[in-house]
Amino acid sequence: MPPATAGGAEEPPTWLRRLRGFGYAPAAGASPRADVRTRLVPPYTKPSRQLWMTFGLPPGVWGTWQRVMAWAGPLLVALVAGVLRFVHLGSPKAVIFDETYYAKDAWATIKQGYEANWPKDIDKSILANPDGVALPADPGYVVHPPVGKWVIGLGEWMFGLTPFGWRFMTAVLGTLSVLMLCRIGRRLFRSTFLGCLAGALLAVDGLHLVMSRTALLDLVLMFFVLAAFGALLIDRDRARARLADALPVDEEGRTRPDARIAETLRLGRRPYRILAGVCLGLAAGTKWNGFVVLAFFGILTVLWDAAARRTAGAGAPYAAMLRRDALPAFVSTVPVAIVTYVASWSGWIFSPDNGKGGYLRDWAAKNDQNSSLSFLPEWVRSLWHYETEVYNFHVGLTSGHTYESNPWSWLVLGRPVSYFYESPEPGTDGCPATAAGKCAREVLALGTPLLWWAGCFALLYVLWRWFFRRDWRAGAIACALGAGLLPWFNYQERTIFYFYAVVFVPYLCLAVAMMIGALLGPAGSSERRRALGAIGAGVLVLLIVWNFIYFWPIYTGQTLPMDSWRGRMWLDTWV
Repeated sequence: MPPATAGGAEEPPTWLRRLRGFGYAPAAGASPRADVRTRLVPPYTKPSRQLWMTFGLPPGVWGTWQRVMAWAGPLLVALVAGVLRFVHLGSPKAVIFDETYYAKDAWATIKQGYEANWPKDIDKSILANPDGVALPADPGYVVHPPVGKWVIGLGEWMFGLTPFGWRFMTAVLGTLSVLMLCRIGRRLFRSTFLGCLAGALLAVDGLHLVMSRTALLDLVLMFFVLAAFGALLIDRDRARARLADALPVDEEGRTRPDARIAETLRLGRRPYRILAGVCLGLAAGTKWNGFVVLAFFGILTVLWDAAARRTAGAGAPYAAMLRRDALPAFVSTVPVAIVTYVASWSGWIFSPDNGKGGYLRDWAAKNDQNSSLSFLPEWVRSLWHYETEVYNFHVGLTSGHTYESNPWSWLVLGRPVSYFYESPEPGTDGCPATAAGKCAREVLALGTPLLWWAGCFALLYVLWRWFFRRDWRAGAIACALGAGLLPWFNYQERTIFYFYAVVFVPYLCLAVAMMIGALLGPAGSSERRRALGAIGAGVLVLLIVWNFIYFWPIYTGQTLPMDSWRGRMWLDTWV
């Protein structure tokens, strides 16, 4: 038995006392006087009265101002992000990096519902005269599902088969993702300021900017994953509010815990969880990574339910979660995501199965008439065979590439990817006539270095907060970031690239915003502590913004003198 203190309470075990030396704080029990509603649904933070008085605002408009800023702040940040992403979007006027696949596949998908087999030398003809390029009749073999190409194709449908057209929708989704992150950060931290800060950091991240200005699939994947994360956060708040509403209230108006209600209450319909399932289905329909995120988020949301029931007074919260929440959570996410994923193949499914439709659409009709699965529709068997072929391709992709990188190096920006590079002669393409030699013009998929390197420290802080302080916000950030990064460690022999990391960039920005919030100091800090924290946080943010501005030319393909370009190659592995 552990020793007892003088007051009669048992001392924690030795290992627990040692953990407290690192900042571990045991979960506080529900105090008889505590208001459980506040713990279930924490209020949003309010700026101090001194701040309102500084701006000369009367007390009566404080609430209105806060409600306005809850949307005005995120919209302003998104406006800045949109300008950065849309300015000169059609430049460079070229098919850069893997746009050579997705721009053309998107055009075929939007025109006929499935990808075509394009000639290898068609890119120059598309740039010279897109209206004169005929759509090939033969179907094309592709290794990614169609949702991302439908999205890119929507921009081409509006603006044509041009660089601006095939980049338009990624720029739209990149801008909207900044707006979403502002609102997600606000809900997560209960602070409009920290939410807008997280969104602003995303707006000035170089990798996110480059991916927003390039017709690749990973930005589309990031958007749907972030939308699912936001939907689950809304669902969490609503479920906890419903649980708080069902709890008893004492004579002083305080919401009190109740074990019976906490363990037996059904939380009813949860449409935002279904929305998350749809978004994750669309994510998987862009790249299969979406199914991995589905597993991570599925575990996260049921753990949130167990924590809510424990806070409400449940003696066996995990058992209550398994009885009441686990099955509804599974049904509203996994089957919904699978149905959404299959529906995304509708263009291929409804194409002809006589050899004139999508690639391998007629496989079952030709090769699988007498199998044990012949009772299934032919399109199901053909699609399954196609998916098997694609899986074998992905796991067997080990051919070397100049810009491949190991996921261990992503957070420290070990090997970014050059999407476009030219060496204009003096007097041409923006290169000064007085230049001593050729200039450099590059689009480099590189995160803003100071943001990512600060993010490494922020990730350590988040893990500390999660493990030692059991902060659910830190756990949510770590889970989402891990869903985008950790699975790649299983495929280190496969050819993979740093730009895959764009999927977890929003959560890196949330981690940095959380760390900056800690620098600013907790409520009740002294003025000196607040001032020092504000100076440190302000310097960090300004350095990140300066760093983004400094690298802007190599994010957007501007022509630089060779010495200026070399000055931005901080690491040898960036060349």
